[in-house]
Amino acid sequence: MIHPHVADAVKRPDLVRLTDSVVLLRFESMKIYSALGAVRHLLERGTVVPGQTLVDSSSGIYAYALALACHRYGMRCHIVASTTVDATTLAQLEILGATVEQVRPTENLKLDQELRVRRVRAYLAERPDAHWMRQYHDDVHYLGYREVADQIAEALPGRPLTVVGGVGSGASTGGLVEHLRRRDPSVRLVGVQPFGSVTFGSQDHHDPEAIIAGIGSSIVFDNVRHQLYDALHWMDFTHAMAGTVALLREHAVFAGLSTGAAYLAAVHESGCLPGRLHLVIGADTGHRYVERVHRRHNEALDPAELKPVEIGAPEEMAMPWSTMAWNRTPCPAQWKDAAA
Repeated sequence: MIHPHVADAVKRPDLVRLTDSVVLLRFESMKIYSALGAVRHLLERGTVVPGQTLVDSSSGIYAYALALACHRYGMRCHIVASTTVDATTLAQLEILGATVEQVRPTENLKLDQELRVRRVRAYLAERPDAHWMRQYHDDVHYLGYREVADQIAEALPGRPLTVVGGVGSGASTGGLVEHLRRRDPSVRLVGVQPFGSVTFGSQDHHDPEAIIAGIGSSIVFDNVRHQLYDALHWMDFTHAMAGTVALLREHAVFAGLSTGAAYLAAVHESGCLPGRLHLVIGADTGHRYVERVHRRHNEALDPAELKPVEIGAPEEMAMPWSTMAWNRTPCPAQWKDAAA
């Protein structure tokens, strides 16, 4: 097949068997599906028109995905970038034609996210013809994952399935599982969160290494549908690093922190439910984590010696790794009230 654009070529993931009960869904950059599906839908609906500017904030892979989608469909792109976006990604964004502004360095990612949202609102006030993509809040970002769900269902028939991945904006894990459950309602979803994220109530726990970008949030994301999740794992940076280094050492998979965290959670889950196949979402490659993670591989903990604390409620969680049955429970009312 000859693809019309490189985005169509690199979006498709590969399935890699890690063990008898754990399979990796390896993306080069997962959110390309989300961005392509969203932009295509908005164009078809007439919400945006070719040549219009699409704007959003990002900590990395969504920015790249949106820039590719804009390049693919003839749109302009403006990114308000997190302080965590690396120089390689910034250079690619600029060459792809996106305009980029990076918020000033802050002491924590909560302030970083607040500054980005504030800057996006200011940009829209200056340029009312721009369209805010709202990756964290607009459920249009669920649409692109239908194609991935179809690929999974075709490739992995006949065995009960558990999907394990970073929660993040909610669209990737949520979009995949919503589509998969249309065929099989028994598909389980296990979400991975860093300590410090408000999404599932760990905001009072401080990870000295910082929130794992892309899988947690210090602000409320409307795209997270709590009722989709069967279980949650919260883990700190050192445990995510252990999973990331183990993936490369044991399986030759060069991946990012969210993939490493999901792998560690999946190995634990597969031990608890050995009859199920556990699908780890590998959101991106490891290139932007080389300095903070891979070059420090000698510091990595041995995953075989790690296990989570089993808890019955979010207020019982303890660092460095906790897990809890969520049982597809809706977002607690008090969390919504606190956010409002």
